[in-house]
Amino acid sequence: MLSFILRRLLIAIPTIILISVFVFALQKLLPGDPVLAMAGEDRDPATLEFLREKYRLNDPVVVQYFTWIGNALRGDLGISLRTNQPVLALIAEKLPVTIQLAVMAMSFALLIGIPAGILSAVRKGTITDYIANVVALSGLSIPNFWLGIMLILLVSVKWQLLPASGYVPLSEDPVRSITVMLMPAFVLGTALAATMMRHTRSAMLEVLTADYVRTARAKGVKERRVVLKHAFRNALTPIVTLTALLFGELIGGAVLTEQIFTIPGFGKLVVDAVFNRDYAVVQGIVLVTAVGFIVMNLLADVLYVLLNPRLRGQ
Repeated sequence: MLSFILRRLLIAIPTIILISVFVFALQKLLPGDPVLAMAGEDRDPATLEFLREKYRLNDPVVVQYFTWIGNALRGDLGISLRTNQPVLALIAEKLPVTIQLAVMAMSFALLIGIPAGILSAVRKGTITDYIANVVALSGLSIPNFWLGIMLILLVSVKWQLLPASGYVPLSEDPVRSITVMLMPAFVLGTALAATMMRHTRSAMLEVLTADYVRTARAKGVKERRVVLKHAFRNALTPIVTLTALLFGELIGGAVLTEQIFTIPGFGKLVVDAVFNRDYAVVQGIVLVTAVGFIVMNLLADVLYVLLNPRLRGQ
């Protein structure tokens, strides 16, 4: 197992290097000059030159890249050009908020999508299957921002059941924090549940036709045990892959939902950084998100080995 993880880590290293190059290069292609935004309306030439020297923007692009990546390896992602705060401190402040939202959204997706996918596969061709597919397609088709606005109007404004927006830290008031995050998590989770349902259904349909499933049924094993122990366990591999990828997508892709519900997470941070041409913050967020994707894929690979004994001897 250790050698397997080390091989995956060796593959991840060049991937992270390539991602860092692309992140840095694409950031430089963005229009606008961050120094002009920092200098304000006055834009004194001496001030502009001072800022460029301070943030080493006059250095060649290659030198800037190696300086940035060298500092990043030491845990220094730079200083925000807008707020003059360390980027790592900003990320450490906002990341727990988005992680909480992602965990709750993924919980909704798993609790809704997997049982619906199993039920749809077991009852293929019945009215239950058709209803599950219609609901899944509806979940994929409805935009998150529209669903979020409708939930705010109904649940918060009309029925006054849940708060419409805001955020309370989990450490400060766990019950209030979960209550505030229920609606945005549900909005994100419904779209993911639809995707999870479709993949679970496909995986289960393939496994349910396998010889060992027919043998278990021929031996008189109860259908519930056949489905949950024999079929579902062997269908978990693509589901684990999808869960890892979707969770990584949630970390970096909940921008609209966070904006609608006024959640101070990664989404608001990256939007503000892009509009303010805050290069260091954008680079830090994208790099952390990319590393998160790689870590989630590594975790998925490890779970493959744990779930599939045939892979342990390879």
